[in-house]
Amino acid sequence: MPRPRKTENKGLPARWRHLHGAYYYAVPPGLESRWGGKKLFRLGTTLSAAYKGWAARLETPPHKLETIDQLLDRYAREVVPTKAPRTQTENIRYIAGLRQVFGNLPIADMKPQLVYRYVDKRSAKIAAHREIEVLSHAFTKAVEWGNIDRHPFKGEVRLQGEKPRDRYVEDWEVLECLALDSRRKKGSVLAIQAYIRIKLMTGMARSDLLRLQPAQHFKEDGIHIQRHKTAGTSGKRTIYDWTPELHAAVQMALAARPVDTAPFLFCTRAGKGYVNEASGESHGWNSMWQRFMDRVLDDTKVTQRFTEHDLRAKCASDAPTLEHARALLSHADGRMTERAYRRKPERVKPLIGL
Repeated sequence: MPRPRKTENKGLPARWRHLHGAYYYAVPPGLESRWGGKKLFRLGTTLSAAYKGWAARLETPPHKLETIDQLLDRYAREVVPTKAPRTQTENIRYIAGLRQVFGNLPIADMKPQLVYRYVDKRSAKIAAHREIEVLSHAFTKAVEWGNIDRHPFKGEVRLQGEKPRDRYVEDWEVLECLALDSRRKKGSVLAIQAYIRIKLMTGMARSDLLRLQPAQHFKEDGIHIQRHKTAGTSGKRTIYDWTPELHAAVQMALAARPVDTAPFLFCTRAGKGYVNEASGESHGWNSMWQRFMDRVLDDTKVTQRFTEHDLRAKCASDAPTLEHARALLSHADGRMTERAYRRKPERVKPLIGL
C-alpha cells in the first residue's frame, strides 16, 4: 500500500515533490535518459514554470484518460499554458484543490450531485465556483479529445451566482479626485488623474490602458486597441475616436510621465511599463493607486473607497444606451455589460393615470 503523500505534495501530479522551495519530478526507473540522466528532475520554483518544464519533456500522453487526475494532468499540460500568465497561476491553484477531492475518481463516475456537494462543503464559495469552472472546462476538453461522449454536468448544475458589485461612483466624487493637489510636477497623482479621465471616457480595461504605447496605438482617427484579455480568442478590436476631451486627457498623461522618452503612456520612473508580462501583474501601479485612494479619503469629502473596476462600470453606466456601453467596454455580448457594469437605477416614466 503506497505511503500517504506529504501535505506539501497533496494536489500535485503523481511523482511530483515540493522540496526546498522548488518543484521536482521523480523520474520513473529506466527513463532517466529522457530527463537529463537525473532521478529527481528540477521543474521550477513556481507551479506555472514547473508545468511548462514538465510538458516540454513529457511524451505525448495516451489518449485514454481514466481518472480525473489524468484529465487534469492533460488539461494542465495542453490548455493552461495557452492562457494569460495570471490566469495560468490561478488555474494551477484551482487544479491542485480539485485533485485532492476528485483526483482518484474515475471520469465515468462524475455526477452533478458531486459538484453540489463539493461547493456546499467548501467555505470559500467564490474559490469553489472558480474551481468548478476549471473542472467543467476540463470535461469540455475531454469531449473534444474523444475521451468521453458527453459532459457529465454541463447544463445540469445551477450554482448560486455571486452578487455583482454595485458601487456607483458619483460625479462629485470624481471631481474631488481630479481636484486633489499634486505635490510634484510629474508622477503618481497627475498620472492617476489623467488615467481616471481616460478611463471614464473610454471604459478601457486596466490591462489595456497600462499597455498603451503612443507610437503603436495612437492613429489619426483615434486610439486603436486589441483587448489583451481576448486577443487569443475573439481578437476584439476597438477604435476610440479622438475628441477634444480625450486628446486633452492623453496630453495630461504624456506630461505626467517621469520619463518623457518612455514608449508607454503610463510608465515607471525607470521608463518601463507597469505590467509584468511574465505574470500579468502590475504591483507598482496597484500600490500607487492605493496610495492615491488613501489621500482621497484623507483630503477630500469622499468617504467610500472605489476601485478602477468601479470607474469602468461608471463609464458603462453613464453611456446613454446598453449598446454604446458594450462597445466602449469592448464586450462581445451585452449581457455581461448589463449584468455587471450598468449600475445606475433604471429610470422609468410612469403611465398617464386615468
